[in-house]
Amino acid sequence: MAFVTLSALEIVLGVDNLIFLAIVVGRLPPERQRAARLGGLALAMATRIALLFSIVWLTHLTQPWLELAGRSFSARDLVLLAGGLFLLVSSVLEIHQSLESAAEPVAAPRPRAGVALTIVQIGLIDIVFSFDSVFTAVGLARDLTIMVAAIVVAILVMMWVARPIGAFVERHPTIKILALSFLILIGVALVAEALHFEIPKGYLYFAMAFAVAVELINMRIRRR
Repeated sequence: MAFVTLSALEIVLGVDNLIFLAIVVGRLPPERQRAARLGGLALAMATRIALLFSIVWLTHLTQPWLELAGRSFSARDLVLLAGGLFLLVSSVLEIHQSLESAAEPVAAPRPRAGVALTIVQIGLIDIVFSFDSVFTAVGLARDLTIMVAAIVVAILVMMWVARPIGAFVERHPTIKILALSFLILIGVALVAEALHFEIPKGYLYFAMAFAVAVELINMRIRRR
């Protein structure tokens, strides 16, 4: 029961990772996207398992490390702050690029990112996303084998659904903008958490699901 519950939660907590993955991998040429997608998720799996095995060290990251403007910041807070700001900046720049490209009569060819750089980006941002999943695993299960197995299953499921999700996002420009807006929302939540303002994840996921449902209805109306 712990394995099934934890696997399901790991998949749900990986939604933000899948959104980021779809956006970043979409910058690559089509023939390189599969390698970057699988490589990035494999690195994400290794990162989460490594964090599980170093959970004692991970708990020390919550201890105050820096005092600034009357607030104490731990190493975990600084990682969340850096990750949130990165998501905010990269998502805003991506939306700006999309608007500029749409406004140009003939869009200039956009420079392509490298596979290795894309995999590293996915791995680094997954470290930020992994805090929730790792602490959830520790809270739900006491057996390290169950935790690792649940993470492996969740990543395998993400590998399976990542390609159709990425293709769907690329085929529909409005869905891509919606996905980038989700990343901005997640970035704000990470920055708020770093500043010790907790935004319940359920609110974020409900907002995402509601927005997607409305957009799917709009897409169906446009087709008709």
